[in-house]
Amino acid sequence: MPRKSWREAIAAYSSPATLVLLLLGFAAGLPYMLVFSTLSVWLREAGVARETIGFASLIGLAYAFKWVWSPLLDQWRLPLLGRMGRRRSWLVLSQVLIACGLAGMALCDPQTHLTWLIALAVLVAFASATQDIAIDAYRLEIVEQTRQAALAASYMAGYRIAALLATAGALYFAEGFGSTVLSYQHSAWAGTYLVFALLMLPGLLTSLWMREPPVPLKTQLAAARYGFSHQMVSVLVLIVLLVSVPAMFTQFYYTDFASLVRGEASLLDLLLEDRAFLRALLYTILTSLCLSAMGRRGLAPVLTPVNDFIIRYRWQALLLLGLIATYRMSDTVMGVMANVFYIDQGFTKDQIASVSKLFGLVMTLLGAGIGGLLIVRFGILPILFIGGAASAATNLLFLMLAGMGPDLQMLILTISADNFSAGLATAAFVAYLSSLTNLKFSATQYALLSSIMLLLPRLIGGYSGVMVEKLGYAQFFLVTALLGIPTLMLIALQWKRQGPLANGSTPAAPPEQA
Repeated sequence: MPRKSWREAIAAYSSPATLVLLLLGFAAGLPYMLVFSTLSVWLREAGVARETIGFASLIGLAYAFKWVWSPLLDQWRLPLLGRMGRRRSWLVLSQVLIACGLAGMALCDPQTHLTWLIALAVLVAFASATQDIAIDAYRLEIVEQTRQAALAASYMAGYRIAALLATAGALYFAEGFGSTVLSYQHSAWAGTYLVFALLMLPGLLTSLWMREPPVPLKTQLAAARYGFSHQMVSVLVLIVLLVSVPAMFTQFYYTDFASLVRGEASLLDLLLEDRAFLRALLYTILTSLCLSAMGRRGLAPVLTPVNDFIIRYRWQALLLLGLIATYRMSDTVMGVMANVFYIDQGFTKDQIASVSKLFGLVMTLLGAGIGGLLIVRFGILPILFIGGAASAATNLLFLMLAGMGPDLQMLILTISADNFSAGLATAAFVAYLSSLTNLKFSATQYALLSSIMLLLPRLIGGYSGVMVEKLGYAQFFLVTALLGIPTLMLIALQWKRQGPLANGSTPAAPPEQA
């Protein structure tokens, strides 16, 4: 692809689609925070036990596993609402459910109706995750690949503004309406959540007003391949498989095979007395059924998009998946310990909140906006490389801050640089993931790829506290910076493999996508 002029790059932000993504980003950011951090504050203020609040956080699994039901959005047409188009219909349905769920949560006092409150929060989370799938699919289909970063930057701006409003703003509303830590008032929280239910209206009006992306004939035929019942079966079989495989290995781990090896027990004894062994056999049978010919036929709606990705990229799929799995590792692993580090350095909570919300938000949006501009001008891969390098390099600023104590100016510089590079990297990465998807399966493939992006960094991030205890902050930040090197090598390999094609704008041209 030839480079575009700066005028053409700036024009990427002037289309109606940019405003649409801004408003849809706002609609996506509200429910996510309201069922996580803000809900936790509400529950604690109402006197709910910390253990219960911790279990309530499992609501977030809806976002982690949204790819499980994403094929429905690609392949099933909603009754009645389906006349609006497959993207707009799912958006309208999910946004109505979110607004109704938030209004329902407002009517539930956690001191008397905690179960109903949590159930409605689960409904909001699933509807919100469904909205995210539909928004991503709409963005992929509404404009060409080179403008995806600009739309991602616009979406991110709306999302971050909504997230700030749904956290700090919601707490301000609740306290302004009369609820405090010392004097809990359900009516104050009810008023707050009703306000946010109404704030879903701009997103709903946007979904009703915007145009439906054109659907090529081949995509329509692919969407009509599986019926609703087959798709629901595939979702159920996939859920069973996701539960049974890890459970099988866990139960085999707890089985007393040592007594069998020592001759102290027979296989029959294990069958009769070892419950872990019995459970392991049960999960083995379930796994075998899911992977049998019948089970694979049931999984076809989910496996088809995966097979399409593998067939299109062949061996290169491994390189692409490695790049996706490691791209955000450096800053994600570091980010787990960031707030803990600020406190240990001696910064006050007011300083941390002020700098992160003011400078952090502004620099993230600035980085995303500039990233979208540069990608239109120079292509995806060059900016993807710069974003990855910057995200890793800014960890060295944290290393410097570790030796300076509570230096407020250095904190501002560090958070500003870190958030700017994160915004730039996110815009480039969203554009890159978008370029990998097949428009026949845009919702499913993007949901899968974005889930892979978070899996490895989150797993390693779980050990970040252990790493800090053993290495200290300075060495920890150095290690997290070095985690970015494998990703840069994979980007360079992909860039070299493309050769002079397209300035790094897209991966190697696969077979036709529509």
